[in-house]
Amino acid sequence: MKHTKMVTLGFTSVALSMSLLFSSSLFAKSSGTPKEKETSRLQALTKFTKVISIVEKYDVDEVTIEELIDKALDGMMKNLDAHSNYLTQKDYKRLKVQTSGEFGGLGITVGMKDGALTVIAPIDGTPADKAGLKSGDIILKIDEKSTLGMSIDEAVSLMRGKVGDPIDVTIVRKGEMKPLVVHIVRGIITIESVHAKVINDNILYIRVSSFDQKVAKDVQEAIEKRKATTKGIILDLRNNPGGLLDQAVGLVDLFVDEGKIVSQKGRDKNENKIYSATRSGTITDVPLVVLVNGGSASASEIVSGALQDHKRAVLVGENTFGKGSVQVVLPITKTEAIKLTIARYYLPSGRTIQAVGVKPDIEVTPGEVKTHKNEFALKEADLKKHLEKELEKVDGKKDTVKEDKKANKDIITPEMLNKDLQLKEAVDIMKALVITKG
Repeated sequence: MKHTKMVTLGFTSVALSMSLLFSSSLFAKSSGTPKEKETSRLQALTKFTKVISIVEKYDVDEVTIEELIDKALDGMMKNLDAHSNYLTQKDYKRLKVQTSGEFGGLGITVGMKDGALTVIAPIDGTPADKAGLKSGDIILKIDEKSTLGMSIDEAVSLMRGKVGDPIDVTIVRKGEMKPLVVHIVRGIITIESVHAKVINDNILYIRVSSFDQKVAKDVQEAIEKRKATTKGIILDLRNNPGGLLDQAVGLVDLFVDEGKIVSQKGRDKNENKIYSATRSGTITDVPLVVLVNGGSASASEIVSGALQDHKRAVLVGENTFGKGSVQVVLPITKTEAIKLTIARYYLPSGRTIQAVGVKPDIEVTPGEVKTHKNEFALKEADLKKHLEKELEKVDGKKDTVKEDKKANKDIITPEMLNKDLQLKEAVDIMKALVITKG
């Protein structure tokens, strides 16, 4: 019997056509002789069917055998790990809609952290982002429904809905004394993953918000478009929840010309893979700074961790989320499936980021740059006999440049930098790297 396997890395999915034969070898076997193993399996299955029969016959509420099996499968998958689960007909259909493109929702990725439903990252430009939800927010309620004991898929189902319909999300935020209620209007979620801007005329800033099917290609085009004037690149992966593994590998390959990028190891040896850089895929060797934070997960951690291990980039920001596992979606009927964790991935040095994350080289917390204007400081322009005409000429040029930059949405101005301390620190580090490289 053939099945389609959907491979998931991070919090987005991609369908891959593969054949998988379900046989007794897929089931866990206890240690001992073949006869002892078979006896143990039969005893376990007998115990399971006995409990099902008792509950079906004596439970206070009438329940069908089909409902009991669904509940048993759901409980079993949830107890394996935070990312494995059983997909009912409704869940499976919703997953297919998610992977097909546009859908109505809030625009956040969520995960379970210490048993609490937590915002991994809001997606740039979505209703959740505009409403002010932040990475690390703990979701207590979705409308009036408590998230206590709720699965990720159940939460996602409640947050999705008809475009234009409102929803109230009650959150707990670090630093706030009491829960906050955030009012959001659902919208069509479409993601433009790559945004490129210029800083100080020679630093290329590239923001990657998620790893969709065109990330490596779009980043390559952004670099080649400004290659002649670019002396350094800042790659912003903050609040990037992950996505497709091949795009993470492709992005690293743009900056690294040889060596391992990431390896994947599972219990099934067929799932063990090594992804390496190629010289032909590398397009630039300019200095590189990567921005990360607690919302940088999975594919983002592969990129930042691999570049750190190869000493190709300086990482700035905060410790990343720490998701180092790979999931597959395996159909069990035409309308139902299971999502199962089948492997862990490892960075070039052999380290795992599972539940640990990637630690930046330079830790910088978010915030604004505090500036104080000294009203009593004297400059050349304050002197009585300063050179008027030369000053006018220089000032006129600076004012023109300043006005042009304000009008150009593709340029990050000094005022913008002062509102983002992490980015400001990255720019300062980049200036030093450019000077050092000469």
